[in-house]
Amino acid sequence: MTESDREAPHPGYWPSAWPVECGGNRRQKARAGRLDAASGNAEVVFRNTGRWNVMAIERDPGEWFLGGTMAAFNGPPPYGWLERIHPESLEPLHTSDPLPCGDHVWCGAILAHANGSIYSVNGNFIHRLAPDCSVEGEARLPVDRAHNGLLALSDGSLITKDLRLEGQGGTTLTRLDPETLEVMEPPLVLPEGSMGRIAADRIPGGDAVYVPGTEHLWRIDVGEKMVVVDDWRPRYRDARGEFGLAWDSCLSGGAAWLMDCGDIQSVRAIFSVEPNGRFDQPPEGLLGWRRPAPWTGAQRLLRVDLANGRVETLTPFGTEGGGIIAPPVHVPELERAVCWDSLRGGLAGISTAGGGLSVAWTLPFRPSMQPVVFPESGELVINDFTESGSDDLVVVDLESGELIDRIYTGSRIANGMFLSPGGERDIYYCSTLGVARIAWH
Repeated sequence: MTESDREAPHPGYWPSAWPVECGGNRRQKARAGRLDAASGNAEVVFRNTGRWNVMAIERDPGEWFLGGTMAAFNGPPPYGWLERIHPESLEPLHTSDPLPCGDHVWCGAILAHANGSIYSVNGNFIHRLAPDCSVEGEARLPVDRAHNGLLALSDGSLITKDLRLEGQGGTTLTRLDPETLEVMEPPLVLPEGSMGRIAADRIPGGDAVYVPGTEHLWRIDVGEKMVVVDDWRPRYRDARGEFGLAWDSCLSGGAAWLMDCGDIQSVRAIFSVEPNGRFDQPPEGLLGWRRPAPWTGAQRLLRVDLANGRVETLTPFGTEGGGIIAPPVHVPELERAVCWDSLRGGLAGISTAGGGLSVAWTLPFRPSMQPVVFPESGELVINDFTESGSDDLVVVDLESGELIDRIYTGSRIANGMFLSPGGERDIYYCSTLGVARIAWH
């Protein structure tokens, strides 16, 4: 990967601007073109689905799919689902049958594959679906745990992993044939658990897959087989209780960008039971993401050099007991990284000019979602969960930190789900119970 390149067309995906979460395997969350929120008025369409809406992806232009699960932490069994939605009204045009998930409750993933199918991982199942959301194939994954993240590699194969917190054993990576959904080789078990989703970059002969472990960032080279790179294993935390685990990474500018302090109390509660996220009694009070952090450290931004494994950290806010439920973003064109503290509050723009790390601006916002950036117009789109319980969308100038726009989405619940940019100066917003489209005219 060069210092400045963006997500290029990928042979594993349908030729789309947003075929997978974060727009591509490097998780750069960047959309070409401009939003220009300051020059228009935002119009919001909100749909209450009563479900856990995880992410929206685009196949052909204007062909949007919404995937998710059921927020069934107790009671009737949960299941995954896929909808093709109208790009403006958000109403379902096609809906899948309930997709088995092994009774696990967690946010899975969907993607639009180069072969034209939509793939969904949810719990310990993977499904292949046609564009009309009919099921073309189903397979139970080798490990009976919730899985998070699903990527297509450069040869078209699929890779996913289960989610394990500290003390829950080694995380398993599984590679599957996209046509048959058969496991291509024995699953690879890492020495550590892993919470964050995988990222990947193309290398000669295959792909490098990056896995945030409980103490180290791991690299798996995937060609004919999956192989752990033994001489690249940077440590980002010590198991001393001062900091929590890392969520996903963003591969940009020759580095992996992460934030730690992510296994907050609600995540620990969900993965303290099996099936994951299923309780005998209603888990009242257990799943609020703003419960105090189970560590003392302040929220950190981490930059890990992809060449030599050097780890640099920055503590933008300095407030003890920080925590997050989504990963950061780096915009190399503007020499900016963006990070935040969901528990204690704060959004920060970080200057990377001259190779350093320094705080350029801060805002008193409380983000929790996977953001979107428009490098050409220098805009960041992310959520702000307000003290009044409104989950707003905010547009921020990446260079100055100026608030450009604030939009009430209609959602009263914030989580760590995904924002997806459309091609019409619009953003798709996914959260528990509701989905929204915000368009500027």
